[in-house]
Amino acid sequence: MAGSGHRGGAAAGHVAEHGAGGAATRPSDYIWALVRISIGWVFLWAFLDKTFGWGFGTPADRAWVGGASPTTGYLKGTARKPLGAVFSPLAGHAWADWLFMLGLLGVGVALILGVGLRLTAVSGGLLLLLMWAAELPPEHNPFMDYRLVYALVIVGLALVNAGDTLGFGRWWGNTALVRRYPFLR
Repeated sequence: MAGSGHRGGAAAGHVAEHGAGGAATRPSDYIWALVRISIGWVFLWAFLDKTFGWGFGTPADRAWVGGASPTTGYLKGTARKPLGAVFSPLAGHAWADWLFMLGLLGVGVALILGVGLRLTAVSGGLLLLLMWAAELPPEHNPFMDYRLVYALVIVGLALVNAGDTLGFGRWWGNTALVRRYPFLR
């Protein structure tokens, strides 16, 4: 490759390094790994802040550990939205709180660790799609907002096996459980 200072072993202009198992890792794989970890942190942080009320998005008096409902504020705020009749009545129910919080935790941890990205793409995508639908129409655009973008990116991360770089995806994919049930990859 002209001007790259690297000879041989790289295809299509990519400088390759050999990672675990001899698989080539391209520089773009690291970018996607960082995107994966970053979005995972967004989900994990939302879980932590809502659980403990650290004051970034959730004041201490509205912490889940203090007895407050993590879904009440968000879902009650949808009452005047077109789908408010669907989402607003769900606010404050313990089952909705648990599903929402487990969703935030599970998606966040899976993305950060790089495991179960197929299942995470489905569950995280569904969580984001439901949050998007509850807010219709978005504040600054007729239909598009960050929730849809995140959902698309999470699906893309699963498709490119982004958990294999800076994550446990390659190891996870070789476990007996995942070999038997590939949808867990």
